[in-house]
Amino acid sequence: MRLLLMIGIVGAAIVAVVLWFLSAPGSLPQSAFSGLSDPDLEHGEQVFWAGGCTSCHAAPGSKDDDKLVLSGGLSLESDFGTFHVPNISPDPSAGIGGWTFEDFANSMKEGVDNQGRHLFPSFPYTSYTRMTMADLNDLWGFMQTLPASSNVAPDHELGFPFNIRRAVGLWKLLFLKSGPVLEIANADAQIQRGQYLVEGPGHCGECHTPRDMIGGLKLDVWLSGAKNPDGEGVIPNITPGGGIAGWSAGDIAYYLESGFTPEFDSVGGSMVAVQANMAKLSAEDRQAIAAYLKAVPGHPNGYPSN
Repeated sequence: MRLLLMIGIVGAAIVAVVLWFLSAPGSLPQSAFSGLSDPDLEHGEQVFWAGGCTSCHAAPGSKDDDKLVLSGGLSLESDFGTFHVPNISPDPSAGIGGWTFEDFANSMKEGVDNQGRHLFPSFPYTSYTRMTMADLNDLWGFMQTLPASSNVAPDHELGFPFNIRRAVGLWKLLFLKSGPVLEIANADAQIQRGQYLVEGPGHCGECHTPRDMIGGLKLDVWLSGAKNPDGEGVIPNITPGGGIAGWSAGDIAYYLESGFTPEFDSVGGSMVAVQANMAKLSAEDRQAIAAYLKAVPGHPNGYPSN
């Protein structure tokens, strides 16, 4: 009996050590930063709008130029608790003004902060990890030109065990993948561009794809719609098997530009802010997004019908 107990204790200790190492925060190799030039601020602004930074990080209710003050403060309700969106303005204390570009790139692609701690995946680094270093460099340069804010967001309100940051490392082993979500046969340059925008900076799948019980995206039903994480209702299915099946690529591009559907309805809910961001992209990028959405596999709705 004692022998079995000792074997159990040693086995548990080995498992604990292995899990500790597996859950360690990662960082980009120094080689990832080689070859980068001075940021292109004009392009960085386009990446900024494609990434939807203001939708979460601007103060709730902000309008016009106030949306460029990334003071945080938005509360995101979830099954795991309430996440409070942080200040990412250039303020050196309340924001990320004390970060380096290396810190920023690691947050976007590895999901770690400037202290090397895991970030919770309420921040969509599972999508941002697909962004190019050149785009991140331009985005970082543009963000340095934005106003600073001294607002300090509250701490996240998460219960045990969801408040254990180290455990996020194990979650990342399952869900943090830098490759493309889909392999699209014979994809032309336009579809490839749309795929990059949707799967990467646009992080469309973070809302439009259902999740499993531990919060991972179900990539086999990519973009098939999901329960609204912020409250009642659903986020629609945007595959060719969903509610926009009858829309043409031109209809989709026009909706992203204007907010109007082919039925002359207007954008609503959380998509209002997303559409406002998409309207600032080039027409070519909106058309690329539309081309990709017409090329993805169709799926039935990924949320319950009742």
